Amino acid sequence: MLFIIAMIPKYSEEEFKNSKTMDLLPCECYYCHKDFYIQKKHIVFYLNNKKKPPKFCNLKCTGKSFFVKEIVECKQCNKQFEKLPNQIKKSSNHFCSSSCSGTYNSTHKKFGTRRSKIEVWLQDQLTILYPDLQIIYNNKEAINSELDIYIPSFKLAIELNGIFHYEPIYGQDKLLQIQNNDNRKFQACLENNIELVIIDSSTMINFKPIKAQKYIDIIINIINKKI
Repeated sequence: MLFIIAMIPKYSEEEFKNSKTMDLLPCECYYCHKDFYIQKKHIVFYLNNKKKPPKFCNLKCTGKSFFVKEIVECKQCNKQFEKLPNQIKKSSNHFCSSSCSGTYNSTHKKFGTRRSKIEVWLQDQLTILYPDLQIIYNNKEAINSELDIYIPSFKLAIELNGIFHYEPIYGQDKLLQIQNNDNRKFQACLENNIELVIIDSSTMINFKPIKAQKYIDIIINIINKKI
C-alpha cells in the first residue's frame, strides 16, 4: 500500500498519481500535527529504497519526539501501555511486565530451556514409572502460576526449590522476588485446595542421576501413598 510509510500523508492516492515529480505533497508532523510538505520525488525515493520518510516538520519537533511516549501492545497479554521511542526501537516485541516477558520468552524459545536438568530427568523417570497417571509439568493452569509437577487426580503439586530460592545468587532483590513468588504459589494452592510439597534441592549444584535419586525416591513415596 502506498500509505503505509513512516510519515502521515495528507494526500490521496489519486493525488499522488496525478502529481508531478517536483510537486510538494502535504504530510502531518507526528509531534506538532501541523502540515509540512515533501516533494514527490523524495517520497518515491524513500518508497523505492524501502527507507522511512521524515516524520517531523523540523528538527525541533524531531528532538521533542524522543520524550513523547507511544502506545504499544504487550506481546503476551495484549495489554496496551506507553513506551518511549528509543525503547520501542530496541525490540519489535513489547511487554508490559517482566512476568509477561518471561512467560512469552520461555514458551517461544528456539534454543535452550529454562527448566533445570533435574526437572527434565524427573519427568523422564516419572513417565516411565507412572505411564497411566496424568502428571503435568511446568504448567500454570492450576493456580495461574507455574508448578514444577502437578497431579490433578490427587490435587497434588510438587516444587523442587534449588539454591536460587534460598541464596542471593543473583542479588538480594532477585532472591526476594523469587521468595515472594514462592509465597504466592503457596497461598494459591491453599485457596484451590491443592496440597503443595516443597522439596529442597539446593544442595545439588551439579546434576548427576545418582545425586538426584534421593529426590525421585521422595516423590515416588508421596505418589505411592496417594495411589
